[in-house]
Amino acid sequence: MNLQPFLLFLHLASVVLWVGGMFFAYVCLRPTAVQLFEPPQRLRLWRGVFQRFFVWVWGAVVLIPASGLIMLGKTGFAGAPLSWHLMLMIGLVMIGIFIYVATGPYAVLERAVDAEDWKAGGAALNRIRQFVGTNLLLGFLTIAIATLGRLFA
Repeated sequence: MNLQPFLLFLHLASVVLWVGGMFFAYVCLRPTAVQLFEPPQRLRLWRGVFQRFFVWVWGAVVLIPASGLIMLGKTGFAGAPLSWHLMLMIGLVMIGIFIYVATGPYAVLERAVDAEDWKAGGAALNRIRQFVGTNLLLGFLTIAIATLGRLFA
């Protein structure tokens, strides 16, 4: 049985979920939340959004490298195009950033919201915003490499 189509589906669906979710949060939800809510409500909103979204991202950060490495293993590292190696490298950086955000600034945001420390919560949210912006750019770069990489091979 050829698992390649299934692995590719898991890989791409996980990328769409993660990168698309970051795009929605950064470009659509964030500006609207700033317009509509005062800091206490905004910070509570983001805590709830991240609590739900991060469950899905944890799944993606398992499925993306697992499916990618299985597909890469079938081809062999030496036989894989440069674009695959670049995607792996950037993906590992993105995963590292996510793990940092989920265990660092997001944990600070949770504690700050619980303590109603809006200043600390705002600072934590700002750090999260910066890292999500970085990961969003890296995600788009990875998609560009995945789709356009063959043009430069």
